Amino acid sequence: MHPDPTTLVSFFRPNGVALIGASGDPTKLGYGILVNLLHPQFGYPGPVYPVNPKAEEILGRPCYPDILSVPDPVELAVIIVPAEMIPSLLEDCGKRGLKAAIIISGGFREVGPEGEERERLCLEIARRYGMRLMGPNGIGVIDTHTPLNTTFAAGLHGLGYIDFVSQSGALCGGIIDWAQARGLHFSRFLSIGNKVDVSESDLLDYLAADDHSRVITLYLEDIRDGSAFLAAARKASLHKSVLALKSGRTHSGQAATASHTGALAGVHAAFRAACKQAGLIEVDGIENLFGAALALAHQPLPRGNRIAILTNAGGPAALAADALEPAGLTLAHTGPETRAALRAFLNPSAVTDGPVDMLGGAGESHYRRALQALLADPANDGILLILVPMVLIDPQAILQTLVSVIRDSGTRKPVLACLMGEASLKGAFAVADEGGLPAYRFPEDAVQAFGIMRRRALWLETEHPLPEPPSGLAPQRARDLLSAARRNGRRALDAAAARALLEAYGISTPQDRLATTPDETARFAAEIGFPVALKLASPDILHKTEVGGVLLNVSDEAAAREGWQAIVRRARAAHPQAEIRGVQVQQMVTDGQEVILGVKRDPVFGPLVMFGLGGVYVEALADVSFRLAPLSRQDAEEMIGEVRAAKLLEGLRGAPPADRAALVEAIVRIGQLAADCPEIEELDVNPLMVLPAGRGALAADVRVILSEV
Repeated sequence: MHPDPTTLVSFFRPNGVALIGASGDPTKLGYGILVNLLHPQFGYPGPVYPVNPKAEEILGRPCYPDILSVPDPVELAVIIVPAEMIPSLLEDCGKRGLKAAIIISGGFREVGPEGEERERLCLEIARRYGMRLMGPNGIGVIDTHTPLNTTFAAGLHGLGYIDFVSQSGALCGGIIDWAQARGLHFSRFLSIGNKVDVSESDLLDYLAADDHSRVITLYLEDIRDGSAFLAAARKASLHKSVLALKSGRTHSGQAATASHTGALAGVHAAFRAACKQAGLIEVDGIENLFGAALALAHQPLPRGNRIAILTNAGGPAALAADALEPAGLTLAHTGPETRAALRAFLNPSAVTDGPVDMLGGAGESHYRRALQALLADPANDGILLILVPMVLIDPQAILQTLVSVIRDSGTRKPVLACLMGEASLKGAFAVADEGGLPAYRFPEDAVQAFGIMRRRALWLETEHPLPEPPSGLAPQRARDLLSAARRNGRRALDAAAARALLEAYGISTPQDRLATTPDETARFAAEIGFPVALKLASPDILHKTEVGGVLLNVSDEAAAREGWQAIVRRARAAHPQAEIRGVQVQQMVTDGQEVILGVKRDPVFGPLVMFGLGGVYVEALADVSFRLAPLSRQDAEEMIGEVRAAKLLEGLRGAPPADRAALVEAIVRIGQLAADCPEIEELDVNPLMVLPAGRGALAADVRVILSEV
């Protein structure tokens, strides 16, 4: 990430633009870009210089043979020529003193090693001259406030308050066309393409400090620097709502892993965790992305989760009411004074409690008076207006009335509208758009936007401390243990080393001893105290239960001897070449709640910490949560709260509540261990036995896999 986001200003407010590859041929992209730059109403107000050695004039502007011939002032180059020509052109741009260049052309990383090398060369040239690059393989920049349009896409006129950053150029054209029809206006529209230099992290830094927008929206396909993205997102979310949509969220086939955590940490888990920890709001579709952005850009945030519904049709209101709870909202019921006020003018058959159903004949005056009453009612935190077109009403006139009521009310309550229909509602949608009233075609979409607004409000209402290392750590001891394993050619720690690793980070384990004979097993078990657990000790067999390598509730010395023999016999039968070091004799913990803690190192974001319940069934249940390491205690608390089965920790049917504080401490310490030791590729503590409140937690079994050197 570039240290100074102000270096990006040349992409948005340049002092002169040169179009290298300008064309007078209407079938060429260089023509479309020049038309947009010179648009009589929305074009760039500064000097524009077409550059093409084969032309003397294009669209009435003098054309220059090369960038070195372009007069002052010029600060930004837009380049649309064959990829193989671009490195030498960038060299000339650097010599000319340009501060920024947008590479529209493809033919780089996306086409293979030759293109990747071309990208590397372009970046080297740009850095040598202190020049910023956007692209390649994108469509450029639209800034409606400058105005400036370096793309070949038509449309996107009118000032807005939403920034859109897209890694896909092809997606942008469709969104621009859709946004124009939808009445959605942007402040900036940015296509970053292959991100050879300027990335989403750079733009988050810049856009967060910009006054022209209220919401930042992102469409991403990959992230190359997870730590830079996390830092930029945390900073940006303090100033503005940031919404993110990422493709590649599902498995197309995942390599086998050695841990439960590895099996459950899908391709998208780290990005989802980053969003939660940074305050970004992840959405699951383009329409949801911009539907939520529209609400956040034009309406105040709700102070609570009670949403009133005002409608002229019962069915859509019922659908909206059903959608509230999954969105983290509740249906607001009107207060007594509000019900009395509504009954004074509504049809006697109207429902005034909630949803407020005025019935099909409700017109302008009904909507006006009802909305005024709901805006004044302290029993709700926001209002969803639903209008279904009827023969007897004028939807456009009703919307004009509603916009006027909201504008004149002086309240700070969010109001969203559902205009359920299409053909007869174009005028109503236009009025809503002009009046800053976000309008949706279906009730579920409006409720989802309300839910995202509430999530944003909750984020701002909550403190989000940065992680701090817990006390009592011995990181050097941990590093020595890992180094010793590597020197011995091991990628998995044995039981003794894994236990010592946890204890170096203040994570307690049950008493245990390594027995190499049946008699040792009996003696150690008696010393620890029956019952005990017997577990195979082999660095080559990671899943002990799969080979019958675990025996629980061993109750006497004879059973201990027989158990040693059975475990070793089964292990040798299943894996004849495996190293068998013996059997671990361990204190049985019988009064704790079993949970799993794990770590899987993500190639982009680093160590990903998992929490869940379920013991050996955790992969089947998949009731788990994730965060990136290191974690704060608040992160750990949120992880626990996200797991449905975590209610078991509260104590059911007379069972004592588990030691939640000890569990939080264990999660934080596991995260710090993973953050401090990059050698750890995967780690499972399964189970961690969370004892009754005040008695702590014990790591009964741990598996540690090291990364390849």
